[in-house]
Amino acid sequence: MKHYLLTLSAILLISISYSCKEKSTTTVEGKSTNSLSFIKTNGTKLVDDKGNEIILKGTNLGNWLVPEGYMFKMEQVNSPRKIDELLYELIGPDSLQVFWNGFLNNYITHEDIKYLKSIGVNHIRLPFHYKMFTDDLYMGERNSGFKYFDRLIDWCREEQLYVLLDMHCAPGGQTGDNIDDSYGYPYLLKSKSSQDLMTNIWVSIAERYKNEPVIIGYDIVNEPIAHYFNDELDDLNNQLILLYNRIVKEVRAVDQQHIIFLSGSNWGGNFDVFKELIDDNVVYEFHKYWFDVNQEAIQQYLDFRDQRNVPIYIGETGENSDEWVNDFRILLDNHEVGWCFWPYKKMNNLRGIMNFNEPENYDLITDYAKSDRSSYAKTRENRPDIIKVQKALNTFLENSIYKNNYPNIGYCKALGFKVD
Repeated sequence: MKHYLLTLSAILLISISYSCKEKSTTTVEGKSTNSLSFIKTNGTKLVDDKGNEIILKGTNLGNWLVPEGYMFKMEQVNSPRKIDELLYELIGPDSLQVFWNGFLNNYITHEDIKYLKSIGVNHIRLPFHYKMFTDDLYMGERNSGFKYFDRLIDWCREEQLYVLLDMHCAPGGQTGDNIDDSYGYPYLLKSKSSQDLMTNIWVSIAERYKNEPVIIGYDIVNEPIAHYFNDELDDLNNQLILLYNRIVKEVRAVDQQHIIFLSGSNWGGNFDVFKELIDDNVVYEFHKYWFDVNQEAIQQYLDFRDQRNVPIYIGETGENSDEWVNDFRILLDNHEVGWCFWPYKKMNNLRGIMNFNEPENYDLITDYAKSDRSSYAKTRENRPDIIKVQKALNTFLENSIYKNNYPNIGYCKALGFKVD
């Protein structure tokens, strides 16, 4: 037990050391001191305040503020609340609190942002969970959203990178699947209270950052409406466009400057939802994975752009071989489509920019995730040794820090980034 307590202290020291380095300089009410300018839409293009075209090239900070099961190597435990529940079973509430604190302070740091700037990234997309703006306990904290937003914005201001804020997990759930921490159905689109909460969160974000040019825009909701609900798609699309109109209207009442990013339905790929244009400063976003690279794969989005005279953007793609990534990136560049590949960092992964090693005995955690946990008796029977689990989680935190990461050089080159 002494070893266990010492281990907890070690994690806490790691977390505190990173937290103490933070010094927020974000200007909320006044305009921030920053050489980046607000980006606006101009026909099919994005331009800065001098009229220079900006083509977005970036990466998603996946897994940081929205833990994903597959990125923890736990396919069966695949949403934030299920990951939290499993770790609670393994190490208990106090150790879980310390783990999340270490994770939030280690997984993404200023050093990660410096690296991304150095290789040629010009923006990052930040997935977040709506619970970060509520009194709900989420990743060991309550109402923590602005704390982490401000921290990242300060880093990005210093490194001259734009930030796209992405509500990855909306109240009620927008997909009905694991990626938004939902409950098996896109209840967001049927629930007035969920829509009210979502709208209020976006208005509060817009009020805080209305004068912040580091933020390129607001990505209203990630990949709404999974394909499982195609028999209801017309109705759900109607509900989605009503919600988009409401949020855009209420955000515009407080913030007329930032771009609003609107995703198609069906995991972001279906633009049929956009019967009419909502606002004159909107980017229309699609996501696309796992297909043969050819122009036909993106032609419908190019046609939408050219026929409507609006910008398009692919907010997620990737998770494929270096050759595939290179070919698709070139196709997008040739058509001047801004892009953001998924993800930046992932354990034991060659299909992203940054990698880190899996800890010793981490299989105890993944095996437990695969085990029968359907009863208290099964939980007790299958739970592994707490000391070994704690050590594996400690090592996970240590390995995830930038100084212990290593880039996937081939992948970075496939994205056209400058790497040694």
